[in-house]
Amino acid sequence: MEQKGVQLDHEIISCSICLDLLKDPVTTTCGHSYCMNCIKSHWDGEDEKKIYSCPQCRKAFIPRPVLEKNTMLAVLVEQLKKTGLQAAPADHCYAGPEDVACDFCTGRKLKAVKSCLVCLVSYCEKHLQPHYKSDKFKKHKLVEPSEKLQENICSRHDEVMKMFCRTDQQCICFLCSLEEHKSHDTVSAAAERTERQRELELSRQQIQQRIQDRDKDVKLLQQEVEAINGSADKAVEDTEKIFTQLICLMERRRSDVKQQIRSQQETEVSRVKELQEKLEQEITELKRKDAELKLLSHTEDHTQFLHNYPSVSALSEATDSSSINIRPLRYFEDVTAAVSELRDQLQDVLTQKWTNVSLTVTEVEVLLSEPEPEPKTRTEFLRYSNTAHRRLLLSEGKRKVTVTRKFEGNFVPQVGVPSPVVPSPVNPSPVNPSHVKPLPVVPSPVKPSPVVLSPVVASPVVASPVKPSPVKPSPVKPSPVVPSPVKPSPVKPSPVVPSPRRATNVPSCCRKPSW
Repeated sequence: MEQKGVQLDHEIISCSICLDLLKDPVTTTCGHSYCMNCIKSHWDGEDEKKIYSCPQCRKAFIPRPVLEKNTMLAVLVEQLKKTGLQAAPADHCYAGPEDVACDFCTGRKLKAVKSCLVCLVSYCEKHLQPHYKSDKFKKHKLVEPSEKLQENICSRHDEVMKMFCRTDQQCICFLCSLEEHKSHDTVSAAAERTERQRELELSRQQIQQRIQDRDKDVKLLQQEVEAINGSADKAVEDTEKIFTQLICLMERRRSDVKQQIRSQQETEVSRVKELQEKLEQEITELKRKDAELKLLSHTEDHTQFLHNYPSVSALSEATDSSSINIRPLRYFEDVTAAVSELRDQLQDVLTQKWTNVSLTVTEVEVLLSEPEPEPKTRTEFLRYSNTAHRRLLLSEGKRKVTVTRKFEGNFVPQVGVPSPVVPSPVNPSPVNPSHVKPLPVVPSPVKPSPVVLSPVVASPVVASPVKPSPVKPSPVKPSPVVPSPVKPSPVKPSPVVPSPRRATNVPSCCRKPSW
């Protein structure tokens, strides 16, 4: 019973806002007690509404009540403090499954507020007080509560790992630095932390700089998005206007064609009706004449017949029937054909030009394509041999490259020894008499054309040392000279092997390169 009474006193003297013992307790008109500062802070947040309420029962107060210190409750709290009794901790102060518990609490453990890296223990607020008050704990390093304190213990020596091995990149204890890590590069964990901290700061600076750069890029891209949207909207609006103009133009042309057809229809119908009326009048006149002639034919008086016949037999001028030229079954079909042809032409133009319009639309690119990286290794460089420069000639195994010079579509390798001069296949080579069979001499009034060896002026070619046989006429008696309009065929020279003697006049394109 006594314990229950103490517990009741604790509930009475606890502030429902800060969940601690009442400090300068005040009591509202609804009977609830709070710390002076706690209830003032709560009501300061309600100044805008001008309606002040009790945090527990939500009773409203207008205007803001003037609070006075509850003297009796303040004396009771002071007495409880002197007797060493403290208010029971609230439920949220106890450690849950996801919280770090105090290692010194017995029974239901409170939440740890700090962890000591020297003691390797986590403390609640109550058990942490010696670290604040005693000078022996001033050098201890307090950090936020952590469940990984055991990771700071060496599994081999059960010592705190205060050293760092740079060779193996791991934390070690002092005994490890004297044994298996003796020859390694070791420093204190604090020194390594300082070095890594500098690297971390540099990394953070780089990250911050990259963040700023990316922010600028994002803003730039956002501007590009707005520009793209604006340009696209304007393009859609302009194209709508253009297509509307095209539609209006087609409507006007349709109306014009319709009006022309109707006008031509009225004209032609009027002409036909006019001719029709003339023909009808002529028919009426002819019927009248026919009746008069019929009546005259029944006249028995010859004198009267002869007297009236000239006036009755005279006929009016007939309508020219040649003006009636009807085109059967073809009236405005040509107009339809012309319009159909125009439609086909427009469709062809649209089909041809539409590809250009589509390509223009698809060529709108804001982000440029990234260029391919330059080759860095031999394998990458020789991957695409067909992309070599046109003056580079690769061997079959692609293990040798030759620089070439381009002349008239032919590639001449630029090597140390010049290539042999090959005459152009277009012009015939000089005649070697040793390989030419003599032909019979046939007299002819037409002078044969000389054999043109080459348009390029060259030194005389020295023939083979074998002396050519003289050309002798055939023993056959020559036929009489008969002029012929046909020009005699020139003598086709046989292939000639050039003399080893060096020519003095070599064309400039075939000379040995100066380099």
